[in-house]
Formats: sequence, structure tokens, C-alpha cells
Amino acid sequence: MSNILNGKVAVVTGGSRGIGKAVSQKLASLGANIAVIYSGNDSAARNVEEYCEKNYGIKARTYKCDVSNFTEVKETIAKIKTDFGTVHILINNAGITKDGLAAMMSEEDFDRVLEVNLKGAFNMIRHTAGLFIRNREGCVVNISSVAGLIGNAGQCNYAASKAGLIGLTKTIAKELAPKGVRCNAVAPGFIVTDMTETHADNPLLKMIPLGHMGDVEDVAEAVSYLVTAKYVTGEVLRVDGGIAM
Repeated sequence: MSNILNGKVAVVTGGSRGIGKAVSQKLASLGANIAVIYSGNDSAARNVEEYCEKNYGIKARTYKCDVSNFTEVKETIAKIKTDFGTVHILINNAGITKDGLAAMMSEEDFDRVLEVNLKGAFNMIRHTAGLFIRNREGCVVNISSVAGLIGNAGQCNYAASKAGLIGLTKTIAKELAPKGVRCNAVAPGFIVTDMTETHADNPLLKMIPLGHMGDVEDVAEAVSYLVTAKYVTGEVLRVDGGIAM
């Protein structure tokens, strides 16, 4: 299975760290060429590019882009097409949080989270769909969240954006299936990242049936399954230790 994606081109948003970094490296390990889209950390993105090329012998490039900006995404996809020729796989992972109770949340904080997390995914799909349709193949994986399935107090904007991604996923799956394009979602639970508290006394652990947080590699494995599962579309795959069952 190590070369199952040889010759394919995968675009990963938010690809410079956390889940996006793990997904970029996983897809590269399967032979895919990688376009890493990131918002700010140039050195982190370059590190992912260099790691993938050095360890897996594939082609990787980085692109700084605000996914919430329709025109900027269009221009970035055009650059990727020039550099790689086409796109076969899109992983919509870019996301932000601006937490707060709904009764006190600012309009700006609500809008910005939806702009990046939900509209950003739409922008990416909108500007890659033509390539998928011309290729008569394509695969989109949207990184949602269990917050979009069960809600989470203090995250009305984030939960709404992630629930919206699920609706977007199912609609795109129906629209593009006749063209040979699949669209699925992964809904991670509590995943250990650089910004996640991982101490043994974390109260979140008591809510997780399996009793521990997941790793970014767990999410990357789920993504790689959906990328290679040729008869799966419109699915939401939870990677949450059972918290949302």
C-alpha cells in the first residue's frame, strides 16, 4: 500500500502543523505529491515540505493563503495547477477557534470562525472542482469535529462551522458523485496537539470511553482510509475514542 497514491496530487490546508502536518506526511508516505497550504508560519510549512521530499521522494511545495478569501484561493489553486499539473485530492483541514459563550460573543468572532472553517472549505472545493471534473476523479476530505455532532458549550461558532462542514460534505458528495468525485468528512474528538492539555488529570479524559486523547496520526490514518476507499462517499468518520456515540 506504500505507493497507492503514486502520481496523485494532494492539497492540504492548514498543512504546516498539527493534524494537517500529520495528514501531509501520511499522504506523502503513500506516494502522493503534496501542496501544503498555510496561513502564517513559513518555517513550519517549509519543514513539512522538506520532510516529505527527503523521506518519501515525492514533490512538495508550500503556498501561503487565507482560505477564507475567495480570490486568493482561486489564485493559489492556479499556482498549484501550474506547479503540479492538476489536483486529485483535497483535504480541508484549516480551522481556527475564537471561543466564548453565545450570550457574550462578538459578531466578529462568530463571523471569522465561519469564514475560515466553513467558507474556507467551500472556497477550496469551488476552485478545485473543475480539475476533479476534468479528471473524472477526485477526493475531498473535510476535517469536521465531534463539536459539530454534539455541540460544545463555549464554542457556538466553532460547532456551527463544523456542523456546516458535514452538510457541505454530504451535498458535495451528491453533486459530484456522477463525475467520479467523492467527498467525506472526519470528525475528530479530543486530539493531542501542541496547544492541547495532556496531563493525566485533564477532566476531558473522564468523558472519553477509551479513556485517553487521540493523536494526530489517528486522524491522518482515518483521512488516508477515506482517500483510498473507492466506494465510500458522503460519510462522516468519527475519530473520538467513543465520546460522540
